[in-house]
Amino acid sequence: MVTKVMENATSTKLIQAQRGIATGIPIMLGYLPIAIAYGVLAKQSGLTIAEVTLMSILVYAGAAQFMGANLIAVGTGAIEIIIATFVLNFRHFVMSLSFMNRLRGFGLKWKVPLSLGLTDESFSVASLHGEKAKQENGTYFYAALMLTAYLSWISGSFLGALLGDVMPQSLSQSMGIALYAMFIGLLIPSVKKEIKMGLIALIAMLVNFIFSQFLDTGWAIVLGTLIGGLIGVFVLKEEKK
Repeated sequence: MVTKVMENATSTKLIQAQRGIATGIPIMLGYLPIAIAYGVLAKQSGLTIAEVTLMSILVYAGAAQFMGANLIAVGTGAIEIIIATFVLNFRHFVMSLSFMNRLRGFGLKWKVPLSLGLTDESFSVASLHGEKAKQENGTYFYAALMLTAYLSWISGSFLGALLGDVMPQSLSQSMGIALYAMFIGLLIPSVKKEIKMGLIALIAMLVNFIFSQFLDTGWAIVLGTLIGGLIGVFVLKEEKK
C-alpha cells in the first residue's frame, strides 16, 4: 500500500514537471534569440565568456543585463551600474510577493528558489496557471517552468558569447536593437491600456538626455529612471482617483 502511494506521488511529480516544461517552451523560444544578442553584445563590450555566462546565472534579468553590458562598454562605474539595475528590477519585489501569496501552503524550501526564478514572462505564465498551487505537487510545475526558461537564457547567453568572438563588429552592433525592441515590447501593451504610460516613458527619456549632457551615462540613467518612476507614481495615483 505504501509503495503504491509512493509510486502515485512520483508519477504526479513527473506529470507536473512535464507540464511545466511544455508550458515553458514558448518562453524558451522567445528567450534564445534575445539571450544570444545579449551574449554577443556583452562579449564585445569587453567581458569574457565566463563573465557573460555568470551574469546570466547570477543576475538573470534580460533588460538589466543588456543595460549592464552597455554601461560597462562606456566605462560606467560599478556603483552606477548596481543602482541602475536595482531600480530597473525593483518590480521583482512586487512580483515575488504576489507569487508567494499563491504559495502560502508551501515551505521556504520551495518559496525561495521559485522566487529567484521569476521574470516578467515566467511570472505572467505562472499567474495564468494559478490553479497549480492548489494541486498535488503543483510546485513541480512551477519549478520545471522556471528551469526551462532559466536554462534557455543561460544557454543562449553562452552561445552568444561564443559567437561574439567570430562575428564581425559591424554585424554585432546591429544586434543592439534587441535592447530597444525588448523595452518597446514591454512598453506598448501598457501604453495601449493607459496612454499616460507613454508620457512617463517620454519624460524619463528626456530627463536622461538632459542629465547625460553633464553627468556620466550611468548616473543619467539612474536619475532618469528614478524621476520617471516618481512622476509615474503621482500621475497614475491621480488617475485612479
